[in-house]
Amino acid sequence: MADVFEEEAEPTVSIQEYLKDVEDQELEADLVLGGDEGKECTYTKGYMKRQAIFSCLTCTPDGNAGVCTACSLSCHDGHEIVELWTKRNFRCDCGNSKFGEFFCKLFPKKDIENVENAYNHNFKGSYCTCGRPYPDPEAEEQVEMIQCCICEDWFHEEHIGLESSDEVPRDEEGEPLYEDFICQVCSVVCSFLTLYPQTIWAAARQRDATTATNGKNVVEDTPSACGSSEKLENSICSFESPTVNCAVATGSGTVSAGKGKLVGENSDKNTDSNQCIQVAGPNTGCVLGVDLVVALPVLEKSKPLFLSKNWRDVLCRCEKCSNFCTQKGIGFLLDKEDSIAEYEKMAKQKRDEKLQQQEGVELNFLNKLGHVEKMEILNGIADMKNEIHSFLESFDPSKPITSDDVHQVFENLAKKRRRNL
Repeated sequence: MADVFEEEAEPTVSIQEYLKDVEDQELEADLVLGGDEGKECTYTKGYMKRQAIFSCLTCTPDGNAGVCTACSLSCHDGHEIVELWTKRNFRCDCGNSKFGEFFCKLFPKKDIENVENAYNHNFKGSYCTCGRPYPDPEAEEQVEMIQCCICEDWFHEEHIGLESSDEVPRDEEGEPLYEDFICQVCSVVCSFLTLYPQTIWAAARQRDATTATNGKNVVEDTPSACGSSEKLENSICSFESPTVNCAVATGSGTVSAGKGKLVGENSDKNTDSNQCIQVAGPNTGCVLGVDLVVALPVLEKSKPLFLSKNWRDVLCRCEKCSNFCTQKGIGFLLDKEDSIAEYEKMAKQKRDEKLQQQEGVELNFLNKLGHVEKMEILNGIADMKNEIHSFLESFDPSKPITSDDVHQVFENLAKKRRRNL
């Protein structure tokens, strides 16, 4: 009988585990919200490079509008809300013509429509090529999804076009080794990325042996961006880059892509390492040396792409390449602040500043108090610390802390305070 009760007992957690979980949840929320406290409508900030966006299916069941954090809390409290994480170049729609007679409580004077906003089926609560919701009420287990950095849709790993989810670049603990993901459909417009060095591709789990040569790590049999089988120094990149045709499409037929093969292809012949494309720098010359408008690589087969950390820093920003990206609607790739990594970095900075400010307010409050008030507060803190310390020393760590235990701690503190009066 005792075994039955043990099986039915609720799972317990330690205080440290609980506080760590609360802290992790607060950090995750701050990263998603970008440090936005949700007090003011972001409409006045225009089309923001990136912000947390929500869709209200109660007000706009067609999924053709999005609202900022503040409006989701103040104007749509109690409504059916879809959390969309973040969207780029978006302006809050709350209260515009798409909401009928509904007006925004925080900033009602909005344009009839935000013409530059982009919407997809995520705004209806559907994701991936399968169009399922998240969380999926019919799924036995909720699995994480991957967001495409181009179209910003979310995908299940089994629906991104890989033969196996093992092909997704991860470390031994299952953590992603990639910074950005590009879906199959969007990979077509991003075929120009195959002209860049192999280092922009996220490394798959290392399977090849690493040997030491002249004091440097060298990965053997790794496809090279140099157009040869030449080994890459200081690189552990073994992700198979997408193959492209050696002939690239032009406006009047095809032109040769050169004697060397493009990214993802190996050659039995060694070629001069100077053929490697250099990383983009402050110079004004084109890193690629190719006019993408007339000589764009054509993928033999569209497949998802996984990009390594800081891969955007390598992209050429010359006038021709910048114009090409703008014409293709992917100019945001050249903007460092567009990336999720940079967005979360800025969110962490805001969080740290907020915590420092809170500490400063508490310190100022304490400094404004008189000597007697200060001593009472400090003595109260010391008493609580000592009482909790005594409780933990006498408590059996193998047993869970109950609400009665907590009440007893505070009752002891109250008794001690009454004795001191």
